[in-house]
Amino acid sequence: MKLSRPVKISFFSIFLLIFTNAHAIELKPFTSDGCSAFPDGTIKDSNKWLNCCIAHDKAYWLGGTYEERLKADNDLEACIASVGDEKTAKLMWAGVRVGGSPYWFSTFRWSYGWPYTRGYAPITAEEKAFAESLPIQPQKH
Repeated sequence: MKLSRPVKISFFSIFLLIFTNAHAIELKPFTSDGCSAFPDGTIKDSNKWLNCCIAHDKAYWLGGTYEERLKADNDLEACIASVGDEKTAKLMWAGVRVGGSPYWFSTFRWSYGWPYTRGYAPITAEEKAFAESLPIQPQKH
């Protein structure tokens, strides 16, 4: 059975419409596991840098370009250093640079709110608006 050109174009158009609309709603609600595989703080202050990690998780959840990931990792390092722990800041920076690639199959990879295939894709204005409309209460993942 051979399809006419208009029918082929219609099928292709429907496929594109479904695919592009589905992509805009694939972002899962924000979740955070705190500092992932690292403690959220010290023995004396168990949440000492937890707020730094949650802010970092927000950036990693949304994702974006390679440059945005580098900025998020540098911001994490600066935040942890600002609470008085420069050695820990450098150690955590190294950990997120190695372990945070969008190409790892982990719950804390860059762009973890999106499907694994997103990689370092820039965030569009429409995606950013959609992300801002989602609940901001961090849920444990």
